[in-house]
Amino acid sequence: MTGLILFGIALLCLFLGYSVAFTFAGVSVFVGVLVLGTDLFAFMPYRIMSIMENTILMAIPMFVFMGIVLQKTGLAERLLESSAKLFGSIPGGIAISTIIVGALLAASTGVVGASVVAMGVISLPVMLKNKYHEPTATGVICAAGTLGQIIPPSIILIILGDVMGVPVGDLFRAAVIPGCLLIIAYTL
Repeated sequence: MTGLILFGIALLCLFLGYSVAFTFAGVSVFVGVLVLGTDLFAFMPYRIMSIMENTILMAIPMFVFMGIVLQKTGLAERLLESSAKLFGSIPGGIAISTIIVGALLAASTGVVGASVVAMGVISLPVMLKNKYHEPTATGVICAAGTLGQIIPPSIILIILGDVMGVPVGDLFRAAVIPGCLLIIAYTL
């Protein structure tokens, strides 16, 4: 019943035009106070402190910083240009090079957004100039961008390991083979 109340109030707030972040945070606090009372707030400082003391989560800002550095320095663009020269002679060579560069960006940054933005800015004009169909070009870029979720080191795997209490190294080892299979499947 509590879940239905939470869902209903959240849906109502979203339809009224409130932003998603404030809706979810506000509705969660509101329903938490209704169901659990004000005792809920007594544990808040402990939870905030445990999040701040978590050493695993320290890696996330560094991955975001790495993604920004790769984008601002133009290294990703040069990587795509050299990869396009390598695969440019075969049919779909620019798409293949986009996927490979997306995989390399995913492995170096661990951030999905940085990969998609960098690939969109860099490779979309090149693909459209070489007469790629627009939905195909954007689909290749989106597919290459999603590799950042599974190819280690991934921010999502770090958060998942922290939340589930699983060693992050085990998650990284488990994600290598599916990540490589996705790269192979996307290039075919």
